[in-house]
Amino acid sequence: MTHKANQDSKLFDAKDVEIISRSLEHDGFLRIEHLQLRHRLFSGAWSDVFMRELQLKDPAVGVLLFDPDRDMLLLVRQFRVGMFNDTSGHGDEVLGWPLEIVAGMVARGEQFEEVALRESKEESNCVPTDLIKICEYYNSPGGSNEKIILFCGRIDSRNAGGVYGLIEEHEDIEVQVLSYADAMRFIDSGEINNAMTIIALQWLQLHRQELLDSWN
Repeated sequence: MTHKANQDSKLFDAKDVEIISRSLEHDGFLRIEHLQLRHRLFSGAWSDVFMRELQLKDPAVGVLLFDPDRDMLLLVRQFRVGMFNDTSGHGDEVLGWPLEIVAGMVARGEQFEEVALRESKEESNCVPTDLIKICEYYNSPGGSNEKIILFCGRIDSRNAGGVYGLIEEHEDIEVQVLSYADAMRFIDSGEINNAMTIIALQWLQLHRQELLDSWN
């Protein structure tokens, strides 16, 4: 069915969603909730009752680590279970170890900036300064409540490198330092292929000169 666009589209609020039932179906590394619900339609009527599974996740913080003096970026690689079956990479490369920005979950009571500093130290052994908030967004709202908060932080990349992470969290994280030009090229080639990193790098592409002017 085709609907005509309405420039005065209705703004919805909490009263426009009715939860009929909800139950926690799985409580492991991932938490999955089962819901029966209905919601108000743009016409003003109510939808039929339908079912959804919702992945429950704490907010996450990502940090783009940028060295304006050398025009270099610090990215990391670590194993990602959601990608290890994908063999559509370059040559024989398996895509289970993507190039990413530093990131981590927000613990209860933590401020987002605290997480940015903590995760940068744990994953890269670098502590950024001059944190600038990039944006907030929902990672996959069709099936998850995960919210991402992105920052850009200034670093000195001259001595960066190595393998870091917390053993108790099964982390094995390799630091990679690359030029701004290479990072942009890797987006075009598909070597950088995860949303958090692409969003952060495209923000940098728009604001890089402002950063260079203000940080130098």
